[in-house]
Amino acid sequence: MDDLKTRGLVLLGCGKMGSAMLKGWLDGGLPPASVTVLDPHPSDWLKSTGVHLNADLPENPAIVLLAVKPQMMGDALPALQKLGNGSTVFLTVAAGITIATYEEILGAETPIVRAMPNTPAAVGRGITGIVGNAKASKVDVDLAESLLQAVGLVVRLETEAQIRPLMAISGCGPAYVFHLIEVMAAAGEKAGLPADMALQLAKATVAGAGHLAEVSDESPAQLRINVTSPGGVTAEALRVLMDEENGFPVLMERAVEAAIERDEELANG
Repeated sequence: MDDLKTRGLVLLGCGKMGSAMLKGWLDGGLPPASVTVLDPHPSDWLKSTGVHLNADLPENPAIVLLAVKPQMMGDALPALQKLGNGSTVFLTVAAGITIATYEEILGAETPIVRAMPNTPAAVGRGITGIVGNAKASKVDVDLAESLLQAVGLVVRLETEAQIRPLMAISGCGPAYVFHLIEVMAAAGEKAGLPADMALQLAKATVAGAGHLAEVSDESPAQLRINVTSPGGVTAEALRVLMDEENGFPVLMERAVEAAIERDEELANG
């Protein structure tokens, strides 16, 4: 934190994700005067924070966080090239852009940490996978991790190749859970519940079960067993959901494979 205070931090893009991180840093004691934010459409909240907004860049910031959309990165990065090949760490949360691409633009000697957060990070409940390039030291990756902890948990990946399966699980995963809520509510309505009640039940059930899985010392498998009486109602429902040919396990494997394949297609143009 001391290095950030003295050298400064640059935030490129301050949408939902960038705003959530910035709020966490400021609440954690980072002085607004140590932060420079570049954003063409700043929110009223951002204007009220006291950070340097769309001002000149610090000469040698400790870290630059790249939080613009991937399709905007090509236009945004050239303005930061002068900070490359030095001691400034570039931390990117943009999806689909490889470390090699950043090295081509910023310089091969640039310390780069690639991160993949998920959307619950916008409410401080995310999980983010990170991996650094060869020029990113342990201190650099520690700094990136400490910043990303402002929006949730952080896991360190061994290789950049692990970004793809991580994306298919935690990056896409919130959409899987939202769809689960949708179909649970729809099934409840079809079975005779009022639509609003079915949705309320589905939301609360998924949220409560997720929290229990998160805080319990028992595995999800054991938690499932705990609420499944042999030959009972839950067991009969699970017989359908756990079917080896048409149930959740095979559907989830196919979904993850499809996500990874599509990500590969997009990366290769």
